[in-house]
Amino acid sequence: VFGGEALDTSRLSGWYQRHRQQGPPLVNMYGITETCVHVSHRPLTASDATNADSVIGGPIPGLRIHLLDSALQPVPIGVVGEMYIAGGQLARGYVGRPGLTAGRFVANPFGTGERMYRTGDLVAWSGPSVLKYLGRTDFQVKLRGQRIELGDIEAALLAQPSVNQAAVLGVPT
Repeated sequence: VFGGEALDTSRLSGWYQRHRQQGPPLVNMYGITETCVHVSHRPLTASDATNADSVIGGPIPGLRIHLLDSALQPVPIGVVGEMYIAGGQLARGYVGRPGLTAGRFVANPFGTGERMYRTGDLVAWSGPSVLKYLGRTDFQVKLRGQRIELGDIEAALLAQPSVNQAAVLGVPT
């Protein structure tokens, strides 16, 4: 099971060449802490290793994934939208952080009376129940599995008396 970072499936081509589908199945899972870890899954095949897309599959039971535009309207297959998550596994919010909770846990506009979690992830449906991860709406990066806001690091640097300007970049290695 792969999880935690966007998976470049082309990096699996050597594994599939060696195992010819006879090895254990590989599964790509997308998840976030706000949903008790996993949100979607996709069993991988050798054909997935022919491109660098990060295909994260479809929702796991009990969760619903909505891809919405800036007006909270659903986007069609092939169009990039921000991922919102709803369902029973969704956290209630951030302890002691009402402002952050209000910004990320939003009312579901589809009349169900529940909340959705705004992930900040850009995703597109590449087919029914097949999601492709494309990036972020903000400057958040993951470093060793931890979410880091680059703006928070910049603010900490700028708080130092000897620092006049700061820019923090997440550069993949």
